[in-house]
Amino acid sequence: MRNLLFSTALLLLLLLSACSPATSIQSEPAPGFTLATYRQFAFMEVDTDVEEMGPDYEEHVRFVKQELARQLERRGLKQAPSVDEADLLINLGIVVDRKVQTRETNIITDPPRYIGQRRYTWQSKEVEVGRYNVGTVSVHLVDPVQNELMWQGTAERIISDKPEKLREQIEKGIAQLVEEMPS
Repeated sequence: MRNLLFSTALLLLLLLSACSPATSIQSEPAPGFTLATYRQFAFMEVDTDVEEMGPDYEEHVRFVKQELARQLERRGLKQAPSVDEADLLINLGIVVDRKVQTRETNIITDPPRYIGQRRYTWQSKEVEVGRYNVGTVSVHLVDPVQNELMWQGTAERIISDKPEKLREQIEKGIAQLVEEMPS
């Protein structure tokens, strides 16, 4: 009985982890680009034109930068003290879209509507069942001497509302994104 309970719990855990949303990664290097060509990086200024950024926006941007710097340092680059001293510039873009999840009504599960005088009607329509956020981080690596885009990549996924889970998602997404950069 105990083995059956353990097996059922393990199967449920595997199913739940398989259903969790994955990070969608896209990357495109310029011809001949490798990270080994560069020594120091710096972040370009992040401009915001969003009116409703929320109280944690600056903290999240800072965390994304921190995680990206950590991953690039793992790959052998150093963060330059200033933009002028860097031989690779990083332009970040961060977008969070609020999405609505819907479903179509079904004659079997959704009862017909009463419209008076003993007439009932049923027609299919979209019904909101939930809301969620989709976060997208785009990273552009720019060579300041040539003033050319050397690599661009994006990471996109459904993000959590819980701060600790969001940090974990950012760490994993940035790690996957940096893995795509040619050595």
